[in-house]
Amino acid sequence: MYRKILVTLENSRTDESIIRHVCELAQKLESEVLLLHVADGWVARSYHELNLTASPEMREDYDYLEAVRARFESHGIVADTLLLLGEPADEIIKIARRKDVDLIAMSTHGHRFISDLIYGSTADKVRHLVDIPVLLLKAPSA
Repeated sequence: MYRKILVTLENSRTDESIIRHVCELAQKLESEVLLLHVADGWVARSYHELNLTASPEMREDYDYLEAVRARFESHGIVADTLLLLGEPADEIIKIARRKDVDLIAMSTHGHRFISDLIYGSTADKVRHLVDIPVLLLKAPSA
């Protein structure tokens, strides 16, 4: 059913529920997993134009992705990682198309209407602009 699952990660506590959920799903379906984080800070957004070096946050993001990959692989799941730079929704959509994934799995923060208008919603943009299933799992409140 789902051969390749794209899991978007924020490098925050909100990731834990989607990691556990997709780990169980991928085991049952024998799916491959692609773990993605999109760095969107100033250095990440200016990285190529200004020929910058990776920020400490970007290096931390890479280490985090590798740690999560190891967790999936410890459960017998083939996993790969990608650290991209830029606007999260746009990068998620591009990589989903480029890597031919069957499912995008994302945690959401559960903002209300006004917050989504003010802050935007990566999940909302992604789900409206892709033609594959998107699994949205609300992260538990802190």
